[in-house]
Amino acid sequence: MVYNAIVGQSGGPTAAINSSLAGVIDTLIRSDKIGKVFGAVNGIEGILSENIIDLENTFSNKDNINLLKLTPSSYLGSCRHKLPADNGENDDTYEKIFNIFEKNNIKYFFYIGGNDSMDTVMKLNSYSVSHGKNLVVMGVPKTIDNDLWGTDHCPGFPSAAKYVATSV
Repeated sequence: MVYNAIVGQSGGPTAAINSSLAGVIDTLIRSDKIGKVFGAVNGIEGILSENIIDLENTFSNKDNINLLKLTPSSYLGSCRHKLPADNGENDDTYEKIFNIFEKNNIKYFFYIGGNDSMDTVMKLNSYSVSHGKNLVVMGVPKTIDNDLWGTDHCPGFPSAAKYVATSV
């Protein structure tokens, strides 16, 4: 069975966040394992409010993917919404998210951002595993802080370093 994918952006709109988005969209559109490619407008808040858009029509054109790579800000919009702890008391929030994923046949969730975004990725993955959900959750780092564990350098770091070097 072919499943759909969704991608969201979170945190500050660095110069690298849309380049990361372009890479995710381009790869998903070209995959024969992915049906539709959706975007979550304003990150996890967009998922919670079901503000989801179809990205395939806009980005099936390679010129639009290339333009997105060079576009500053955050194409899908961003948020700084933190999910509650998965301690059994907040299942309503998680169940709402997973019901929306199931309704849209979404099995793959990509989230582009920094520390708080990776916290959301960790919480959704943990909930998925502990509750037998069929969701693959992937974090896509973009932070300028270059402080995500397990990464040599994050895509946003060189843009921040270039800005500081140019300013000095």
